[in-house]
Amino acid sequence: MTLSALLTTFANNLLPILLIGGAGFLIGKTLVVDPRTLGRVVFYLFSPLLVFNLLLNSKLNLHTAILTMGFTAAVIAVMGILSFLLGKLFQLERPLLLAVILTASFGNTGNYGLPLVKLAFGDEALAYASLYFVTTTILFNTVGVVIASLGRMDLKSALLGLFKVPTVYGVLLAALLNVMDVNLSAPLRSAVEIAANGSIPVMLVLLGLELARVEWSHSFRALGLSAFIRLVAAPVVGLLLATPFGLSGAAKQGTVIQTSMPAAVATTVLASEYRLEPPLVTAIVFAGTILSPFTLTPLLVYLGSP
Repeated sequence: MTLSALLTTFANNLLPILLIGGAGFLIGKTLVVDPRTLGRVVFYLFSPLLVFNLLLNSKLNLHTAILTMGFTAAVIAVMGILSFLLGKLFQLERPLLLAVILTASFGNTGNYGLPLVKLAFGDEALAYASLYFVTTTILFNTVGVVIASLGRMDLKSALLGLFKVPTVYGVLLAALLNVMDVNLSAPLRSAVEIAANGSIPVMLVLLGLELARVEWSHSFRALGLSAFIRLVAAPVVGLLLATPFGLSGAAKQGTVIQTSMPAAVATTVLASEYRLEPPLVTAIVFAGTILSPFTLTPLLVYLGSP
């Protein structure tokens, strides 16, 4: 793994993403833009259509899809347990511990992960990355909500919240059409493809807009612990679990990159909603995103090598 390979990989795969995200960050700092409105557009339109289009055109069978989703759940479970144990070892207070568990368990697999996989490894790996993203979304809207709510919301309410996640319907509809071997009409397919192709840059701009609202925190021990778990420990866990789950080639590339994303921006929403150390959570998201090229670049080189 030479310095030249690292610099080339960074320039070709990460720098374009950082430039677009940076443009969104500058817009958020200089103009009055509501990222929540754009986030809702991504949540209800672009993200579901992107996943729907990918799965509709992919060659993933049911067995492969189940393995990928099982891998995702296993990685998130391991990260949650690991962050709990390390948080206890570092004697973090309960709110700080829960914030670390939340941010260490759920990475930014949408706004950051999907564009990176698309750019680095193409559509085949992106199909697996999309399943990882969908599974993360489901668990985030159930387990993540329970963690953030500190017992203020019961599991039934969290599960019912899944019916408000459009991406889930995109997965189910794509699976149904694939099983029934139904082809979309040319105008409808073109509309879906146009929206899907536009979703990646919109996601990156949204990432920059959301990072522009960052608050800072003086809980440096918790911040450093969460960033370490997400950026260093998570890729190792992903690589170790890929083999027993039978993931290789494009499947391994797409899923392991997703395991290595910095903390999800959506964790800041839950932190604010349930008053779970919002300054700490936003600082973790910001710091992890800024530091992520240093860990993602060598991982991209490793996964891309024959």
